[in-house]
Amino acid sequence: MLSKSLVRVRLLLLISFFILACTSGPQAQLVQQSAVPPPQATPQAPANPSPIPTGKKRLSQELQLTGEESWIDTGIDVQAGERVVITASGKLHYADRKADNGPEGLGRGFRDLLRVLPFNDAGRGALIGCIGDKNAAQPFLIGAQRDVSSPISGRLSVGINQLSDDTGTGNYTVRVEVYVAEGGTPRELANQLDFIPGVDAALFSKIPRRIGDKQGHPGDMVNFLILGSEADMQNVFTTAGWVKVDADLKDTLLHGLIESLSKQSYLTMPMSQLYLFNRPQDYGWAHAEPISVVASRNHLRIWKAPFQLDGVVVWVGAATHDIGFERDKRSNGVTHKIDPDIDLERDYVEKTLSSTGLVAEIAHFLPDNPMKEAKTATGGTFHSNGKVLVLKLADSGK
Repeated sequence: MLSKSLVRVRLLLLISFFILACTSGPQAQLVQQSAVPPPQATPQAPANPSPIPTGKKRLSQELQLTGEESWIDTGIDVQAGERVVITASGKLHYADRKADNGPEGLGRGFRDLLRVLPFNDAGRGALIGCIGDKNAAQPFLIGAQRDVSSPISGRLSVGINQLSDDTGTGNYTVRVEVYVAEGGTPRELANQLDFIPGVDAALFSKIPRRIGDKQGHPGDMVNFLILGSEADMQNVFTTAGWVKVDADLKDTLLHGLIESLSKQSYLTMPMSQLYLFNRPQDYGWAHAEPISVVASRNHLRIWKAPFQLDGVVVWVGAATHDIGFERDKRSNGVTHKIDPDIDLERDYVEKTLSSTGLVAEIAHFLPDNPMKEAKTATGGTFHSNGKVLVLKLADSGK
């Protein structure tokens, strides 16, 4: 009988060989990358209740969440900087499990590699929350108790970490208490501006309108800028749930061996290199459901500009949304097909990053002779209103 450790090693080798097979040969473009929420220490319910907040309690509300529901709108609008204390009790039961589970959720096993959950760092059945747009804001684990300071203003939703077609029975009783921001005044973040000083035609005269492949074929449109330090840029993406994509196959295999059978290591795949400022991207970021990632993903590439704006680092990016496959007109092979309405992906970047509370200012700039319609390097078409998103990050001092 094989030992557990030997079985584990063989499983790791099988996964590594699978990744190698998928990312080599003529069909390598089919599985360039993947994205899941970033690896974070899973918050656990505290053994002892958190101290009672010292601020003034603004509201207290109790609600019921049944096992058949994925998300419910609490009707509570939270202001940036307010403290939200959530406690939960109750039981759920899943048909394939003998025992009930509480708001902490079930432990995750090997079979969960094939199960996509709204918050992949927690188990099925866990109580989770979200502040803002559920389609853009990063969910967080509540469990039996959670005390959070809201980074943004938005509607609070609570949900169960489960698939819509794999629900449990039972219910959770959820109590929400909101305390006013320290000092009584919420923070003002992500101001929508008509323009940001220095972001003008002179700046855009230094920025190519499109990225390209190594052979110089023009590709995706430059559709966003980020102003901020490298540390702040990385922090806003990871906080928003974007995953930094492995640079090459070697890194992917190494991460797979180190991180064992985690979704993060199993699904993070290399991103192809494209060029701006005569060099490949400095970072690749992706945001997608892990099972559909081969065909569908939100992804972007970003370059550090060879100039600054009033002493602030300028990051230049191109974001697109893969929605399927199409024929690569250069090689007659198969490549990803992007959503031709690329403004949707630009707006998705805005929503996800601004939901973190780490963005100070937002503006859109229309360059001279804006690009409205073009083809990618692989022959696909796209269209846009020509505007470029500009995000100025809050200065963390890093």
